[in-house]
Amino acid sequence: MGYIYLYTGTGAGKTTNALGLALRSLGHGHKVVIIQFMKGRKDIGEVLIKERLGELKDLYEIYQFGREGFVDLKNPSEEDKRLAREGLEFARKKLKEKPHLLVLDEINLACAIGLIPTEEVLSLLKEVPEETDVVLTGRYADFKLAEAADFVNEVLPTKMPEKMVTKKGINY
Repeated sequence: MGYIYLYTGTGAGKTTNALGLALRSLGHGHKVVIIQFMKGRKDIGEVLIKERLGELKDLYEIYQFGREGFVDLKNPSEEDKRLAREGLEFARKKLKEKPHLLVLDEINLACAIGLIPTEEVLSLLKEVPEETDVVLTGRYADFKLAEAADFVNEVLPTKMPEKMVTKKGINY
């Protein structure tokens, strides 16, 4: 089985860490598959880069299983649940292709708010082939996911501006 990396916590940078691993993997000519849960925006850097990758374009796949707007974390819609389940099933299919890296972006939060049962993610992790490393990102990771992971990193906010800042090319 490949290694499982988990990035969680309330600080910024969990997806960014996963994208850094994806960039490294691509640099070595390895296949990368990113599946984003609860995200549907097409104007974010990790989606836009696909068309600019030149010879590496075929090694980089990114899929979104979410609506364009935000998910109500306290009361997710049936559509949000359906999309998340579709994303998990899609991840299972992609694992059969044995990519070098599979990123399941925001899957921790999807489990935490009840879009996907944690047990189904744990079942998926048991299917990971030796050639594939998996990254799980998102706040509020279930302790069972942390136990299943080989590497667990918690990202915590130590200092940040009082006013929320989002910057094109940095935060999206």
